[in-house]
Amino acid sequence: MTARKCSRASVLCVAAALMGLAALSSACATNPVTGRRELTLMSESQEIALGKDSDAQIRQEMGVYEAPELQRYVSDIGLRMAKLSQRPSLPWQFTVVDQPAINAFALPGGFIYLTRGILPFLDDEAELAGVLGHEIGHVTARHSAQQYTRAIGGQVGLVALGVFVPAARPFGQASEQAMGLMFLKFGRDDELQSDQLGASYAAAGGWDPGGVPGMLSTLGRLAEASGDRKGVPNFLSTHPEPLARVSEVAPTVTKLRAGGASFETGRARLVDRLAGLIYGDNPEQGLFRGQTFLHPPLRFRLDFPNGWTTANSARQVMAQAPTGDAFLLLQLVEQPAGSTIQDIAAASMRQAGLALTRGERTSIGGLDAYLGTYQGQIEGLGEVTGRAAHFRYADKVYVIAGLAPPAAFQQHLAAFDTSIRTFRSLSVAEAAAIKPARIELYTARAGDTWQALAGRSGGAITPAALATMNHAEPGGSPRAGAQLKIVVAG
Repeated sequence: MTARKCSRASVLCVAAALMGLAALSSACATNPVTGRRELTLMSESQEIALGKDSDAQIRQEMGVYEAPELQRYVSDIGLRMAKLSQRPSLPWQFTVVDQPAINAFALPGGFIYLTRGILPFLDDEAELAGVLGHEIGHVTARHSAQQYTRAIGGQVGLVALGVFVPAARPFGQASEQAMGLMFLKFGRDDELQSDQLGASYAAAGGWDPGGVPGMLSTLGRLAEASGDRKGVPNFLSTHPEPLARVSEVAPTVTKLRAGGASFETGRARLVDRLAGLIYGDNPEQGLFRGQTFLHPPLRFRLDFPNGWTTANSARQVMAQAPTGDAFLLLQLVEQPAGSTIQDIAAASMRQAGLALTRGERTSIGGLDAYLGTYQGQIEGLGEVTGRAAHFRYADKVYVIAGLAPPAAFQQHLAAFDTSIRTFRSLSVAEAAAIKPARIELYTARAGDTWQALAGRSGGAITPAALATMNHAEPGGSPRAGAQLKIVVAG
C-alpha cells in the first residue's frame, strides 16, 4: 500500500500494522514543521519508544566515545538548538559514538548521533551546529519516522554493520531495527529541508548559518579521500549529494544573515576540544595497520590478503577481494559447554547453512583447530563454497571463514588458507605497544607540505584528506602560521 497525504476532511486514513511494532495504527497527523496533514504510522509516543529501544542497541554495537567533556560540549550545542525547534519537548539526546567513519544520523524520538570520525573534519562550532541542526531537522520533520514507516513491512533487515556481506546473518547474528534505522537514506527533498532547518536552528542559537553549506562542502569534497568507510556507512552514503545541496541551501543562509543578527563561528572552542581525539580505529575495538588486524585487549593479530578492502565492526572483521566475489571474515563463535572444537565447527557452519565436504584437525598459530571446506547457500550471496577454521584461544572460540561462489573458490583458496594461518597471539608487551593515532594541534611553518604532515600519522590519513580536514585544497601547501589539525601516530 502506497503512503498518501490525508485530506483535511478525513479523520482516519488507513489502519495498518508494522511488523515488529504491535498494533500500530495509521492516522492523519499534522507535521510539526510544515503544518500539513499527512499519513503517519507512528505516534509521537511510539517514536520515542522506538528511539529509546534502538538507542540501547546503538550504544552496545557502536560504543560511546569515552570523553565526558566532549560529550557534554556536543550535547549542550544540540540541546540549545533542539529547544528552539518545533518539537522542544522530545527527550533529545546527543551522543558521540566511538566509530571512525564520517557520519551523523538520527533516530525517531530525538536521538542524535555523531561518529567521532566526523568531528575533525568540521572547521568550527558553526559547522558542528549545522550537522546537529541537520539531524534535528530529520526528527522534527518526522523524516526518520516516515522512513521507518516506508521500510519493508516496518522491518529494516540489515545486518548490524555488515559492510560487505550484509546478508551474512549466520556470522553476524543480527537483523536489528536500530542498526537498520541508521542505514536509511533520505530523499533529496528531505535532505534539503533538513539543511534549511539546520541553518535556521543554528542561526536561532547564535551560530553562523553558513556552517551548513560549509560542512556540506567539506564532506562532499572528501569523497574517497579519507578512506574512512569502516564500521558504519559514511555521510556520503547516507546523506546523498552534499555538494549539490550547497547551492540549494544558499538562499536560506542569505536570508538568515540578512536579518541583522550577529553570528559566531566559535572555531577556537571546537578545535581546542579536538586535541587528543582518537583518529581512525580505536585499539580497544581492534584496529588495522595496513592489512594486519590487531586486537590488543584480546591479544591477537591476523593478516588479510594484500589489496583486499577491510572493515572492522563490533561483531566481525571482514575483507573483500578486489574482484568483489570473495570475502574473509573473523568473529567469535558461541561454544556450548563440553563441546569439542569439531562439534562447535559443525554446529556453527550448519547454522550458517553450510555443510561440511571435508575437514581435518590441525594447528593454527600453535592452537588446536578444525579446518574444513563447506558448501551451501547463504541468503544474499547465493551458492557458496567456504573454507573455515575454528579454534580456541584464551577461553574463546573464533572462526576465520573465506566465502566465494563455487566457480571462484579455487581462485581464492590460497588466499583463504594463507590468511587463516597468519593468526597468532600477541605478547603483553606487543599489545601494550599498540596505540591509536590522535588529533594534535599544530602551527604550520614555511615549507610544510600536506604529504609531510600526513606522514606523521603512520598511514592513518592521506595528504588529500588531511588538507580537506583543514579546509584547504589538497594541491596546495599549508599556510605558514595557520593552526592545523594533524594526525599523529601512537
